[in-house]
Amino acid sequence: MPLTFLCVSSYEKGHDFMRECKAQGCRVILLTSKSLKDAPWPKESIDEIFYIQDKNKDWDLKDVIYGVSYLARSEKIDRIVALDDFDVEKAAALREHLRVPGMGDTTARYFRDKLAMRIRAKETGIPVPEFMHILNHENINRFTEEVPFPYIVKPRMLAGAHGIKKINNKEELWDRIKELGDEQSFFLMERFIPGNIYHVDSIVYENEMRFAIANQYGKPPFEVAHSGKVFTSRTVKHGSDIERKLLELNEKVLKAMGLVRGVSHTEFIEADEDGKLYFLETSARVGGANLAELIEAASGINLWREWAKIEILRGEGEYKYPEVKSDYAGIILSLAKQESPDLSAYDDEEIVWQLKKKNHAGLIVKSDSYERVEELINNYTKRFYNDFFATQPMKERPGD
Repeated sequence: MPLTFLCVSSYEKGHDFMRECKAQGCRVILLTSKSLKDAPWPKESIDEIFYIQDKNKDWDLKDVIYGVSYLARSEKIDRIVALDDFDVEKAAALREHLRVPGMGDTTARYFRDKLAMRIRAKETGIPVPEFMHILNHENINRFTEEVPFPYIVKPRMLAGAHGIKKINNKEELWDRIKELGDEQSFFLMERFIPGNIYHVDSIVYENEMRFAIANQYGKPPFEVAHSGKVFTSRTVKHGSDIERKLLELNEKVLKAMGLVRGVSHTEFIEADEDGKLYFLETSARVGGANLAELIEAASGINLWREWAKIEILRGEGEYKYPEVKSDYAGIILSLAKQESPDLSAYDDEEIVWQLKKKNHAGLIVKSDSYERVEELINNYTKRFYNDFFATQPMKERPGD
Protein backbone atom coordinates (compact mmCIF):
# COMPACT_ATOMS: atom_id res chain seq x y z
CA MET A 1 0.00 0.00 0.00
CA PRO A 2 1.53 3.38 -0.96
CA LEU A 3 2.60 5.78 1.78
CA THR A 4 0.64 8.97 2.32
CA PHE A 5 2.71 12.12 2.93
CA LEU A 6 1.28 15.22 4.56
CA CYS A 7 3.54 18.10 3.52
CA VAL A 8 3.16 21.20 5.69
CA SER A 9 4.36 24.50 4.27
CA SER A 10 3.36 28.08 5.03
CA TYR A 11 5.68 29.23 2.21
CA GLU A 12 5.91 28.09 -1.39
CA LYS A 13 8.79 25.62 -1.51
CA GLY A 14 9.64 21.93 -1.59
CA HIS A 15 8.45 21.28 -5.15
CA ASP A 16 11.13 18.65 -5.78
CA PHE A 17 10.37 16.94 -2.47
CA MET A 18 6.77 16.40 -3.53
CA ARG A 19 7.79 15.40 -7.05
CA GLU A 20 10.14 12.72 -5.69
CA CYS A 21 7.47 11.38 -3.33
CA LYS A 22 5.00 11.13 -6.20
CA ALA A 23 7.61 9.54 -8.50
CA GLN A 24 8.12 6.83 -5.89
CA GLY A 25 4.41 6.03 -5.78
CA CYS A 26 3.40 7.95 -2.66
CA ARG A 27 0.16 9.81 -2.11
CA VAL A 28 0.95 13.50 -1.52
CA ILE A 29 -1.25 15.89 0.46
CA LEU A 30 -0.22 19.52 0.88
CA LEU A 31 -1.32 21.70 3.81
CA THR A 32 -0.53 25.34 3.10
CA SER A 33 -1.64 28.92 3.64
CA LYS A 34 -4.81 30.12 1.95
CA SER A 35 -2.81 33.15 0.77
CA LEU A 36 -0.77 30.73 -1.39
CA LYS A 37 -3.82 29.33 -3.19
CA ASP A 38 -2.64 30.75 -6.52
CA ALA A 39 1.05 29.84 -6.08
CA PRO A 40 2.54 27.63 -8.83
CA TRP A 41 2.60 24.42 -6.79
CA PRO A 42 3.56 21.25 -8.75
CA LYS A 43 -0.05 20.10 -8.85
CA GLU A 44 0.78 17.15 -11.10
CA SER A 45 2.61 15.70 -8.07
CA ILE A 46 0.02 16.61 -5.42
CA ASP A 47 -3.12 14.54 -4.85
CA GLU A 48 -4.94 17.04 -2.64
CA ILE A 49 -4.32 20.52 -1.27
CA PHE A 50 -5.89 21.85 1.93
CA TYR A 51 -5.66 25.49 2.95
CA ILE A 52 -5.32 27.07 6.39
CA GLN A 53 -6.55 30.60 7.05
CA ASP A 54 -3.46 32.64 7.84
CA LYS A 55 -2.76 36.11 9.16
CA ASN A 56 0.76 37.31 8.31
CA LYS A 57 1.75 33.66 7.79
CA ASP A 58 0.64 32.76 11.34
CA TRP A 59 -1.47 29.65 11.77
CA ASP A 60 -3.52 28.80 14.84
CA LEU A 61 -2.02 25.48 15.98
CA LYS A 62 -5.30 24.27 17.45
CA ASP A 63 -7.02 24.85 14.09
CA VAL A 64 -4.23 22.91 12.38
CA ILE A 65 -4.60 19.96 14.78
CA TYR A 66 -8.39 19.99 14.44
CA GLY A 67 -8.21 20.14 10.65
CA VAL A 68 -5.59 17.42 10.22
CA SER A 69 -7.31 15.17 12.78
CA TYR A 70 -10.51 15.50 10.77
CA LEU A 71 -8.58 14.66 7.61
CA ALA A 72 -7.11 11.60 9.34
CA ARG A 73 -10.62 10.13 9.70
CA SER A 74 -10.49 9.31 5.99
CA GLU A 75 -6.74 9.41 5.26
CA LYS A 76 -4.13 7.13 6.81
CA ILE A 77 -1.26 9.60 7.19
CA ASP A 78 2.12 7.83 7.24
CA ARG A 79 4.54 10.75 7.17
CA ILE A 80 4.30 14.41 8.19
CA VAL A 81 7.02 16.70 6.81
CA ALA A 82 7.59 20.42 7.38
CA LEU A 83 8.92 21.95 4.17
CA ASP A 84 9.74 25.31 5.76
CA ASP A 85 11.52 26.25 8.99
CA PHE A 86 8.43 28.04 10.31
CA ASP A 87 6.47 24.77 10.12
CA VAL A 88 8.83 22.51 12.10
CA GLU A 89 6.89 22.95 15.36
CA LYS A 90 3.55 22.44 13.61
CA ALA A 91 4.72 19.18 12.06
CA ALA A 92 6.21 17.99 15.36
CA ALA A 93 2.97 18.78 17.23
CA LEU A 94 0.96 16.91 14.59
CA ARG A 95 3.24 13.87 14.83
CA GLU A 96 2.91 13.87 18.61
CA HIS A 97 -0.87 14.23 18.45
CA LEU A 98 -1.47 11.64 15.73
CA ARG A 99 1.43 9.39 16.86
CA VAL A 100 2.99 9.47 13.41
CA PRO A 101 6.70 8.50 13.41
CA GLY A 102 9.32 11.24 13.14
CA MET A 103 10.82 14.11 15.08
CA GLY A 104 8.73 15.05 18.11
CA ASP A 105 8.45 18.29 20.09
CA THR A 106 11.58 17.81 22.22
CA THR A 107 14.04 17.17 19.40
CA ALA A 108 12.36 19.75 17.16
CA ARG A 109 13.21 22.39 19.78
CA TYR A 110 16.92 21.88 19.10
CA PHE A 111 16.34 22.71 15.43
CA ARG A 112 14.06 25.72 15.91
CA ASP A 113 14.68 27.30 19.31
CA LYS A 114 17.90 29.29 19.12
CA LEU A 115 18.20 29.29 22.91
CA ALA A 116 17.73 25.52 23.20
CA MET A 117 20.30 24.79 20.48
CA ARG A 118 22.87 27.12 22.10
CA ILE A 119 22.42 25.55 25.52
CA ARG A 120 22.74 22.07 24.02
CA ALA A 121 25.85 23.06 22.06
CA LYS A 122 27.50 24.58 25.14
CA GLU A 123 26.68 21.46 27.20
CA THR A 124 28.45 19.27 24.65
CA GLY A 125 31.57 21.42 24.31
CA ILE A 126 30.74 23.07 20.99
CA PRO A 127 32.00 26.70 20.84
CA VAL A 128 29.20 29.30 20.80
CA PRO A 129 29.27 33.10 21.28
CA GLU A 130 28.49 34.10 24.88
CA PHE A 131 24.70 34.30 25.19
CA MET A 132 21.96 35.04 27.69
CA HIS A 133 18.24 34.36 27.79
CA ILE A 134 16.31 37.64 28.07
CA LEU A 135 14.53 36.64 31.23
CA ASN A 136 16.09 37.56 34.59
CA HIS A 137 17.11 41.21 34.67
CA GLU A 138 19.79 40.71 37.32
CA ASN A 139 21.46 38.09 35.12
CA ILE A 140 21.22 40.42 32.15
CA ASN A 141 22.98 43.22 34.05
CA ARG A 142 25.71 40.80 35.13
CA PHE A 143 26.14 39.71 31.50
CA THR A 144 26.64 43.33 30.39
CA GLU A 145 29.41 43.75 32.98
CA GLU A 146 31.25 40.63 31.85
CA VAL A 147 30.69 40.52 28.07
CA PRO A 148 31.67 43.48 25.84
CA PHE A 149 29.24 45.10 23.42
CA PRO A 150 28.01 44.97 20.70
CA TYR A 151 25.34 42.27 21.10
CA ILE A 152 22.80 40.71 18.81
CA VAL A 153 19.26 40.42 20.20
CA LYS A 154 17.34 37.76 18.32
CA PRO A 155 14.05 35.87 18.56
CA ARG A 156 14.29 32.27 19.65
CA MET A 157 11.87 30.89 17.06
CA LEU A 158 11.86 33.06 13.91
CA ALA A 159 13.92 32.08 10.86
CA GLY A 160 16.45 34.05 8.84
CA ALA A 161 17.20 37.61 9.96
CA HIS A 162 13.65 38.47 11.10
CA GLY A 163 13.45 40.28 14.42
CA ILE A 164 17.23 40.51 14.87
CA LYS A 165 18.71 43.77 16.19
CA LYS A 166 22.32 44.81 16.75
CA ILE A 167 22.81 46.51 20.10
CA ASN A 168 25.80 48.79 20.76
CA ASN A 169 25.47 49.75 24.43
CA LYS A 170 23.56 49.18 27.65
CA GLU A 171 21.06 51.97 26.99
CA GLU A 172 20.13 50.50 23.60
CA LEU A 173 19.83 47.07 25.18
CA TRP A 174 17.32 48.13 27.83
CA ASP A 175 15.39 50.19 25.29
CA ARG A 176 15.05 47.04 23.16
CA ILE A 177 14.09 44.89 26.13
CA LYS A 178 11.39 47.37 27.20
CA GLU A 179 10.16 47.50 23.60
CA LEU A 180 9.72 43.71 23.67
CA GLY A 181 7.41 43.89 26.71
CA ASP A 182 5.79 40.54 27.44
CA GLU A 183 7.69 39.02 24.48
CA GLN A 184 11.04 39.33 26.30
CA SER A 185 11.31 35.65 27.25
CA PHE A 186 10.97 34.69 23.58
CA PHE A 187 14.32 36.39 22.82
CA LEU A 188 17.98 35.90 23.61
CA MET A 189 21.07 38.07 23.33
CA GLU A 190 24.60 37.09 22.39
CA ARG A 191 27.98 38.69 21.80
CA PHE A 192 28.38 39.96 18.25
CA ILE A 193 31.45 38.37 16.68
CA PRO A 194 32.71 39.89 13.40
CA GLY A 195 33.97 37.31 10.93
CA ASN A 196 33.31 35.11 7.94
CA ILE A 197 30.03 33.19 8.02
CA TYR A 198 29.71 29.71 6.55
CA HIS A 199 26.90 27.23 6.04
CA VAL A 200 27.17 23.46 5.90
CA ASP A 201 24.30 21.57 4.28
CA SER A 202 23.99 17.90 5.15
CA ILE A 203 22.22 14.60 4.66
CA VAL A 204 22.00 12.29 7.68
CA TYR A 205 20.64 8.75 7.59
CA GLU A 206 20.35 6.55 10.67
CA ASN A 207 22.70 8.79 12.68
CA GLU A 208 25.36 8.63 9.97
CA MET A 209 26.59 11.62 7.98
CA ARG A 210 26.06 10.65 4.32
CA PHE A 211 26.76 13.98 2.62
CA ALA A 212 27.93 17.45 3.64
CA ILE A 213 29.12 20.46 1.69
CA ALA A 214 30.55 23.73 3.03
CA ASN A 215 29.88 27.15 1.55
CA GLN A 216 30.85 30.69 2.53
CA TYR A 217 28.49 33.66 2.48
CA GLY A 218 29.76 36.86 0.91
CA LYS A 219 28.11 39.34 3.28
CA PRO A 220 26.53 37.93 6.47
CA PRO A 221 22.76 37.27 6.01
CA PHE A 222 22.05 39.74 8.85
CA GLU A 223 23.87 42.49 6.97
CA VAL A 224 22.18 41.57 3.68
CA ALA A 225 18.74 41.75 5.28
CA HIS A 226 19.17 44.82 7.48
CA SER A 227 21.68 46.99 5.63
CA GLY A 228 20.57 46.21 2.09
CA LYS A 229 23.23 44.21 0.31
CA VAL A 230 23.54 41.75 -2.55
CA PHE A 231 23.43 38.16 -1.26
CA THR A 232 26.13 35.70 -2.33
CA SER A 233 27.45 32.31 -1.33
CA ARG A 234 30.02 30.00 -2.87
CA THR A 235 31.61 26.61 -2.33
CA VAL A 236 34.54 26.44 0.08
CA LYS A 237 37.77 25.15 -1.48
CA HIS A 238 37.83 21.35 -1.40
CA GLY A 239 40.53 19.89 0.82
CA SER A 240 41.20 23.20 2.58
CA ASP A 241 41.76 23.46 6.31
CA ILE A 242 38.60 25.51 6.78
CA GLU A 243 36.53 22.90 4.94
CA ARG A 244 37.88 20.13 7.19
CA LYS A 245 37.15 22.13 10.35
CA LEU A 246 33.63 23.03 9.20
CA LEU A 247 32.69 19.46 8.30
CA GLU A 248 34.04 18.11 11.60
CA LEU A 249 32.22 20.70 13.71
CA ASN A 250 29.02 20.27 11.69
CA GLU A 251 29.00 16.53 12.42
CA LYS A 252 29.44 17.21 16.14
CA VAL A 253 26.55 19.69 16.09
CA LEU A 254 24.09 17.33 14.39
CA LYS A 255 25.00 14.46 16.71
CA ALA A 256 24.54 16.74 19.73
CA MET A 257 21.12 17.91 18.50
CA GLY A 258 19.97 14.36 17.82
CA LEU A 259 19.26 14.37 14.08
CA VAL A 260 18.63 10.72 13.27
CA ARG A 261 17.75 11.18 9.61
CA GLY A 262 16.99 14.02 7.25
CA VAL A 263 18.64 17.16 5.91
CA SER A 264 20.13 20.11 7.74
CA HIS A 265 21.33 23.66 7.12
CA THR A 266 23.83 24.78 9.78
CA GLU A 267 25.69 28.07 10.13
CA PHE A 268 29.08 28.89 11.69
CA ILE A 269 31.25 31.99 12.07
CA GLU A 270 35.02 32.19 11.82
CA ALA A 271 35.95 35.00 14.23
CA ASP A 272 38.22 37.74 12.91
CA GLU A 273 39.82 38.15 16.33
CA ASP A 274 41.13 34.60 16.85
CA GLY A 275 40.21 32.55 13.76
CA LYS A 276 38.11 30.23 15.92
CA LEU A 277 34.92 28.65 14.58
CA TYR A 278 31.72 29.21 16.55
CA PHE A 279 28.35 27.52 16.06
CA LEU A 280 25.53 29.96 15.22
CA GLU A 281 22.42 27.92 14.45
CA THR A 282 21.08 24.81 12.78
CA SER A 283 17.86 23.48 11.27
CA ALA A 284 16.25 20.26 10.14
CA ARG A 285 15.32 21.37 6.63
CA VAL A 286 16.72 22.50 3.30
CA GLY A 287 18.31 25.96 3.39
CA GLY A 288 16.43 28.88 1.87
CA ALA A 289 17.56 31.57 -0.60
CA ASN A 290 17.90 28.98 -3.42
CA LEU A 291 20.85 27.33 -1.66
CA ALA A 292 19.53 23.93 -2.74
CA GLU A 293 20.14 24.96 -6.36
CA LEU A 294 23.65 26.14 -5.43
CA ILE A 295 24.46 22.81 -3.78
CA GLU A 296 23.07 20.81 -6.68
CA ALA A 297 25.22 22.80 -9.13
CA ALA A 298 28.39 22.06 -7.17
CA SER A 299 27.70 18.47 -6.12
CA GLY A 300 24.93 17.02 -8.28
CA ILE A 301 22.92 16.34 -5.11
CA ASN A 302 19.32 17.59 -5.01
CA LEU A 303 18.65 17.91 -1.28
CA TRP A 304 14.87 18.04 -1.67
CA ARG A 305 14.74 14.75 -3.57
CA GLU A 306 17.24 13.03 -1.27
CA TRP A 307 15.24 14.15 1.76
CA ALA A 308 12.11 12.61 0.24
CA LYS A 309 13.93 9.29 -0.30
CA ILE A 310 15.04 9.29 3.34
CA GLU A 311 11.55 10.01 4.64
CA ILE A 312 10.15 7.18 2.54
CA LEU A 313 12.75 4.71 3.84
CA ARG A 314 12.86 5.76 7.51
CA GLY A 315 15.45 3.12 8.36
CA GLU A 316 13.62 0.28 6.63
CA GLY A 317 15.99 0.04 3.69
CA GLU A 318 19.42 1.03 2.44
CA TYR A 319 19.78 4.64 1.40
CA LYS A 320 21.79 5.31 -1.76
CA TYR A 321 22.35 8.71 -3.31
CA PRO A 322 23.78 9.69 -6.68
CA GLU A 323 27.50 10.06 -7.27
CA VAL A 324 28.79 13.28 -5.72
CA LYS A 325 30.61 15.73 -7.99
CA SER A 326 33.42 17.95 -6.70
CA ASP A 327 32.79 21.10 -8.69
CA TYR A 328 32.46 24.65 -7.39
CA ALA A 329 29.43 26.91 -7.58
CA GLY A 330 28.43 30.39 -6.53
CA ILE A 331 25.07 32.12 -6.20
CA ILE A 332 24.17 35.82 -6.34
CA LEU A 333 20.72 37.22 -5.49
CA SER A 334 19.30 40.71 -5.16
CA LEU A 335 16.08 42.62 -4.96
CA ALA A 336 15.70 44.38 -8.31
CA LYS A 337 14.40 47.81 -9.21
CA GLN A 338 12.94 46.27 -12.39
CA GLU A 339 9.85 44.06 -12.25
CA SER A 340 11.42 41.66 -14.79
CA PRO A 341 15.20 42.14 -14.73
CA ASP A 342 17.03 41.49 -18.01
CA LEU A 343 20.06 39.26 -17.38
CA SER A 344 20.90 38.78 -21.06
CA ALA A 345 24.18 40.69 -20.64
CA TYR A 346 25.31 37.99 -18.20
CA ASP A 347 26.32 35.37 -20.74
CA ASP A 348 29.39 33.55 -19.39
CA GLU A 349 29.32 29.84 -20.13
CA GLU A 350 29.58 29.04 -16.41
CA ILE A 351 26.04 30.30 -15.73
CA VAL A 352 23.81 27.28 -15.08
CA TRP A 353 20.70 28.81 -13.47
CA GLN A 354 18.79 32.08 -13.43
CA LEU A 355 16.14 33.19 -10.94
CA LYS A 356 12.67 33.80 -12.34
CA LYS A 357 10.95 35.95 -9.73
CA LYS A 358 9.26 39.33 -9.84
CA ASN A 359 11.56 42.20 -8.74
CA HIS A 360 14.46 39.82 -8.09
CA ALA A 361 17.66 39.10 -10.00
CA GLY A 362 19.77 36.03 -9.42
CA LEU A 363 21.99 33.44 -11.02
CA ILE A 364 24.28 30.52 -10.25
CA VAL A 365 27.67 29.84 -11.80
CA LYS A 366 29.49 26.51 -11.85
CA SER A 367 33.09 25.55 -12.66
CA ASP A 368 35.72 22.97 -11.80
CA SER A 369 37.88 25.94 -10.76
CA TYR A 370 37.47 27.58 -7.34
CA GLU A 371 39.25 30.69 -8.60
CA ARG A 372 36.93 31.06 -11.59
CA VAL A 373 33.83 30.97 -9.38
CA GLU A 374 35.39 33.57 -7.06
CA GLU A 375 36.22 35.79 -10.03
CA LEU A 376 32.73 35.59 -11.50
CA ILE A 377 30.87 36.17 -8.22
CA ASN A 378 33.06 39.15 -7.32
CA ASN A 379 32.60 40.64 -10.78
CA TYR A 380 28.85 40.01 -10.86
CA THR A 381 28.37 41.49 -7.40
CA LYS A 382 29.71 44.85 -8.60
CA ARG A 383 27.57 44.67 -11.73
CA PHE A 384 24.41 43.71 -9.80
CA TYR A 385 24.71 46.86 -7.68
CA ASN A 386 24.80 48.95 -10.87
CA ASP A 387 22.27 46.98 -12.93
CA PHE A 388 19.57 45.77 -10.56
CA PHE A 389 20.08 46.46 -6.87
CA ALA A 390 17.14 47.70 -4.79
CA THR A 391 16.48 47.54 -1.07
CA GLN A 392 13.58 47.71 1.35
CA PRO A 393 13.37 47.81 5.15
CA MET A 394 13.59 44.44 6.93
CA LYS A 395 10.30 43.44 8.51
CA GLU A 396 10.16 42.59 12.21
CA ARG A 397 8.27 39.39 11.39
CA PRO A 398 7.61 37.61 8.07
CA GLY A 399 4.32 38.72 6.56
CA ASP A 400 4.30 42.09 8.38
